[in-house]
Amino acid sequence: MSDNRLGDVLAAQRVDEVRRGARALLRRPLLRAGSDDFRLVRQHAAELRTWFDRNTGWALLVDSEVARLRRVPGRDADSTHPARDQRTGLPFSRRRYVLVCLCLAVLERAEHQIALGRLAEQVVLSAADPALEEAGVVFTLTDREQRTDLVAVVRLLLNWGVLAKVAGDEDAFLKSAGDALYDVDRRVLAGLLVSRRGPSTVRAVDFEQRLAELNAEVLPDSDELRNRALRHTLTRRLLDDPVLYLDELSDAERAYLTTQRGALTRRISELTGLVPEVRAEGVAMVDPYDDLTDLRMPEQGTDGHIALLIAEYLAGRGGSVTLGELHRLVAGWALEHAGFWRRSASTPGAEVELVEQAVARLSALGLVAADDGDAVRGRPALDRYRVGETVLLEPGQSTPSRKRQKPAKGTKSTKGTRA
Repeated sequence: MSDNRLGDVLAAQRVDEVRRGARALLRRPLLRAGSDDFRLVRQHAAELRTWFDRNTGWALLVDSEVARLRRVPGRDADSTHPARDQRTGLPFSRRRYVLVCLCLAVLERAEHQIALGRLAEQVVLSAADPALEEAGVVFTLTDREQRTDLVAVVRLLLNWGVLAKVAGDEDAFLKSAGDALYDVDRRVLAGLLVSRRGPSTVRAVDFEQRLAELNAEVLPDSDELRNRALRHTLTRRLLDDPVLYLDELSDAERAYLTTQRGALTRRISELTGLVPEVRAEGVAMVDPYDDLTDLRMPEQGTDGHIALLIAEYLAGRGGSVTLGELHRLVAGWALEHAGFWRRSASTPGAEVELVEQAVARLSALGLVAADDGDAVRGRPALDRYRVGETVLLEPGQSTPSRKRQKPAKGTKSTKGTRA
């Protein structure tokens, strides 16, 4: 092999390794030592650190134990991708989010190992804070529902790598028949919080204002700094959001995206392999490998089928549809597809929860939006689910027959875990 040929092969290999490392960080912004993903990120840390700093403003910290991409979201108020139960997939409740914070506070003061029962005792003590009681947060561990909440939080911490199981079982704890023992990874614990300000320094009371202050940046005072801030914001949005709609942007953001769209999408494509899909209403970065997404569309199973049917219905109808109408549709579909959907879907009243979950999925993918609280309307990206008609002419046939087309696959979300 000639030197030029060898150089091309090595250069291609390096590009592939950098891309795999970047995609690994977008999937899981906190990586622990011992995996191939961590090895790639550590090997190419300098190049990855430079790219993320220049294009997103996200800092990449890498040492011998942990790689942490300090991923600040493009939008503070995005609630479409909540933490989810590791077993059921259901979104966390308000109490579970509070328990996450209390568990992390307890683990910060704990030894290098802790039992689930001991963690529960300390969380109960912390939850007795008058401020939490005044806010309506009650956690006494007196019933199975509260124990289930704590176990769901522990399993999330296991997934993040904050805890590593040594012995025991969470199910036994649920039944009050046993306990579990965990190692506490302090390097992972220390790297979890990502904010530009310490939470204790935030003085705002309103929730949205507190979120905004946590990641507030210094206002740029020059054209160069303003352009850099716009580049960071838009690149974050393109990496985070399944669809970036122009009508969601400020005038300055819209103007910058119009002139720099090609450069922004090209840099993202070169690093990650995401493919830009540009339309008059906005831009979507589609993942051809389908492993950066946390929500898929279409998806197998009852919930995925319902979401696809609602998407097809809304795309063909246009305008807004009330939730009541969707409830009636899903109730009818449950009878029609009773042999294929899970049995509980045909239970009277089940359509309310099924519609809620489907609309939440479609909203997270940027396909629909709430309209006046009790209605749902399709967004432009939903048109890819519009069912058309194909004209088929059989041999010797003079009158065309018509056949329904299947909807195209939906836009993939490129949102990774924001731990």
